[in-house]
This record gives sequence, C-alpha cells and structure tokens, in this order.
Amino acid sequence: MTDFLINNSDLIIFGILIMLGYVTGSIAEKRHYASIKEREEEMVKLPVVSIRNVYPDSDILDSGLVMGSAVISIDYFKRFLAILRNLFGGRVRSYESLVDRARREAILRMKEKARRNNADIIINFRLETSAIGKSANRKRQIGSVEALAYGTAISLNKT
Repeated sequence: MTDFLINNSDLIIFGILIMLGYVTGSIAEKRHYASIKEREEEMVKLPVVSIRNVYPDSDILDSGLVMGSAVISIDYFKRFLAILRNLFGGRVRSYESLVDRARREAILRMKEKARRNNADIIINFRLETSAIGKSANRKRQIGSVEALAYGTAISLNKT
C-alpha cells in the first residue's frame, strides 16, 4: 500500500487538487447565485424594456445612459469538464452557467446605477456578451465572459 502511494503520489495530489477546485468553485458559484437572486428581488420593481421611448417629452423629468458590466471567469475544473464535453458533444453546462451569471450580474449593476439616479424605467435596453481570453492564449479556450448591459434610464414627471 505504501509503495502504491509513493509511486502514484503525483496522481493523488492531482486528484486532490481537482476535487478542491471543484468544491471551492461550486461554493463560490452558489454564493454568487444567492447574491444575484437576492438583488434581483430588490430590483424587481424597476422595469427594463427593449422598446424605444413611449413617453411624451412632457412626462420625462430626466434621462441618461446607464451601463453595467461584469466579467466572470470559469474555474479550471469546469474548463476541464467543458473540454471533455467538446470531445463527446452535447450541452456545455459549465459555460451556460458562466454566461448566465455574467448577464444577470451586468443587468443588476445597470439597474443599481439607474436606481441611484432615481430612474423609474430603463428603455432601449441592450445586452452584449463577449469572450475574453479566446485570442490571448494559444489553446483558443474561453477564459472569461464579459457581459455589458446598457440602456436609457428615464425619470418620469410625477405631477
């Protein structure tokens, strides 16, 4: 048994590091999702629409551009799973959660800026997502995802 452990110590250390990465990555992702859900519940009353302004100019008190940006990185364990999934085909759930978290976080940051400006609605909403690190490394793997949410925050005349 001792000879087995000594001869395979590199493999055992690799396995322990993989498991540690999986556990810490899962905990961090669950905490981030909990934070997102809590903040979404707080911001639910601030509507965000993709249509252009439907209010007459006399109803608008103030307007301005608001943006929210988020960059979310994938952990090594999920990247490893994504590489395996790419070999065999199918849904790459690790990238789906990465993009979902980035988009939701960007929208929340945009809404938080609009709320600080006392906005009543965000119109002409747009959301853009891009991969970061795809051309930065030689393996052409996605390292992070950036999501940019922007729109026009409108404060309505309440008279």
